Amino acid sequence: MLRTFTTRLPVDLGLTLGLLRHGRIDPTIRIEGGEVSRATRTPEGPASQLLRASGGRIQVEAWGPGAEWLLEHAPALVGAFDDLTGFDPEHPRVRHFHQRMPGLRMGRTDAVMEIMIPTILEQKVTGKAAKRSYAAIVREFSEPAPGPLALHLPPDPAAMKELPYHAFHPLGVERKRAETIRLACSYADRLEAAASMNREQARTRLTALPGLGDWTAANVARVGFGDPDAVETGDYHLPNTIAWHLAGEERGDDPRMLELLAPFAGHRGRVIRLIEAGGNYAPKHGPRLTPADIARL
Repeated sequence: MLRTFTTRLPVDLGLTLGLLRHGRIDPTIRIEGGEVSRATRTPEGPASQLLRASGGRIQVEAWGPGAEWLLEHAPALVGAFDDLTGFDPEHPRVRHFHQRMPGLRMGRTDAVMEIMIPTILEQKVTGKAAKRSYAAIVREFSEPAPGPLALHLPPDPAAMKELPYHAFHPLGVERKRAETIRLACSYADRLEAAASMNREQARTRLTALPGLGDWTAANVARVGFGDPDAVETGDYHLPNTIAWHLAGEERGDDPRMLELLAPFAGHRGRVIRLIEAGGNYAPKHGPRLTPADIARL
């Protein structure tokens, strides 16, 4: 199945959909130049899609039981409805990133659990370790996606909730995160329903379970719902990154980050995304964290 459409604003598929990739070894998505291949589970069933951007037009090809759903929701995925009203940054660093990356859009997947599982894996461990565990979980417990793209589907919550916690151990996931994943998957339908709620209702729903806090909810809102104002408080690196770019300060905390982002109210998540995509993190001091190899414990 094939669909082609135009967008009001320019779209850089790699930048816009880059948040969906959890490391270069993520088996569910592939980003190559102006093309993005992605596998997902839709309300209509599993599917895969190939997106291409050329001359202001987006072409989407999809396969599987959920192909029609993917084609219908493709404009939202690539940020075709992104609204820049009120966003005219005066800060020189933010303005520079915005001008340098005019095709970075805030898109929405409307797929809560697809984001929730890798987000839980990122709790209290290094990003590299979390990405390695996610790729291993996908390859171990998921299945190939329909279509010719040679991708794997994201983990199926219905299957994940039935796994014992120790099944995650060889994949580098200790009991606490494994139990949080299993619990979230047990309430997958209720969590997925957050996609149709307003911001506050969604936050309440996404933080109702133990182990799911504001950091997790904000990450789901930014990626899953395209919320341009979502801010992940409680992140280890983000306050330093924001303080460095917006104030030239090497260290920051959540209150300082929120203070610096306040002038961008309504688009704070957009500013974070621009800064993250722009690179150049705050200077690092002190010894590096050497994570324990949970699979060997």
